[in-house]
Amino acid sequence: MAKKRILILGAGNAQIDAIDYCKEHGYEVAGCSYTTVDCGIPHLDIFEQVDIKNVDGVVALAEKYGVSAIYSVGSDLAMPVVMKASEILGLPHFISPEAAETCHSKGKMRETLGNGFKGNAAFMVCGTLEKALTYRDFPAMMKPVDSQGQRGCFKVEGPEDIKEHFAASLDYSFEGKVIIEEFIEGPEVSVNAYLQDGEMRFALVSDRYAFDEYPGGIIKEHRVPSSFADAEAEAETRDLCRRTAAKIGIDNGPCYFQIKLRNGKEPVIIEVTPRLDGCHMWNLIKHYCGADLLDACFRHLLEGEQVLKEEYEMPREEYSLKFMSKEPNTKFRRADFDTSGAEFACYYYNDGDRVLKINGYIEKCGYVIGRTGRTV
Repeated sequence: MAKKRILILGAGNAQIDAIDYCKEHGYEVAGCSYTTVDCGIPHLDIFEQVDIKNVDGVVALAEKYGVSAIYSVGSDLAMPVVMKASEILGLPHFISPEAAETCHSKGKMRETLGNGFKGNAAFMVCGTLEKALTYRDFPAMMKPVDSQGQRGCFKVEGPEDIKEHFAASLDYSFEGKVIIEEFIEGPEVSVNAYLQDGEMRFALVSDRYAFDEYPGGIIKEHRVPSSFADAEAEAETRDLCRRTAAKIGIDNGPCYFQIKLRNGKEPVIIEVTPRLDGCHMWNLIKHYCGADLLDACFRHLLEGEQVLKEEYEMPREEYSLKFMSKEPNTKFRRADFDTSGAEFACYYYNDGDRVLKINGYIEKCGYVIGRTGRTV
C-alpha cells in the first residue's frame, strides 16, 4: 500500500518541524516554495517550485500528488491558501478561508473585532503617504497589513517618522497598504492556544522578549510561565483570546496570539493567527509541561481525534527558548554561541554559511531550550 502524502506549504525553518513530524509518522511529504534554496527542501520527499500564495498552483500540485491534506506551520502567508485549497479539494481543514484571510490582514482583523471590542487597539489603514500623514496619535507602530516576521515594522513618533519609513513599510505589503496602530506601553506576552469544536482546550501565556535596539519587536527569547502577567492579567488575557477566536471564527486547530499588557495589566491584541507560531514554541511547551501542540495539529487534522488532555501540570520553574542570532550577511559559527546546559539545541546553519537577510537587522540562526534556574 502506498504511503499517504501530505503537502506542506513553505520549506523554511518553521516548516522543518512539520516535515520531520510527518515523515516520522509514516507520511510521504511533498512541499513547495517560491524559491529553491529553503533549508527545509532536503528534508522533503518531493519538492516543486510553486509560490505558496498561488492557490491554483497549490491546488494543481495537491491533485498531482494525491495528497491527504495541505498544511503549514509558522507562515501567515500560507494559511489563507491552506484553507482555500483544502476547501476546493474537499480536504480536511480547521477554519474557513475567510477567517484565515481576516487573520492574515492586520486591517481586516482590527475591523472585524471592531471599535467597541475590549482588547482591540486604535488603528488606521493607509494606502498612500498622504493619508498616513493624517494620523495624529503618537507614538504609534507602522507596519504592512499583510507581511510577517517583523518585516517593515517601525515605531513612529510623529509625521517625520512616517515620511521617512512609509515607503519601506509599504514595500513589504502585497495588498499595498500599511496599518498605523496606537503604541501600547507595557510588556508583551504570547498565547499558544488550541481549539476543538469551539472549545479552547489549551492556552498558555508566555513572556516575549524583543530586542530593544531594533524596530518592530524582533524576538530574541520566550519564557514560560509568564512573570509579566499576574493571575488577574493572565485570566483576562485568556478571556481576550477566547473572545477574539470566537469573533473571527477560529473554532478548530492551533491559534497564536501576540498581546501587549497595557501598563502591565490590560491585555490588547497585537496579532492573531490560526497556526502554530514560527518560533518553535510547541517544542518549548512540550519540554515545559508535556503538551505537544504539533502532534495535536496533525492528529486532529488527519484523524479527527480528540486531542490534548483537559489539564496539564504547569511547573513554576521557568523555561526559556532563546534564539541564536547574528547580523545578516555574516558567517555563522556554532562556536559563537554557548549552548551549555541546554536541554535542546537546533542550528539553522552550518559553520561557514552566510546568514540570510530576512528582517534586515538581526536574524535567527537557531535556538536553545532549557531551564533558567528561576522559580516564578
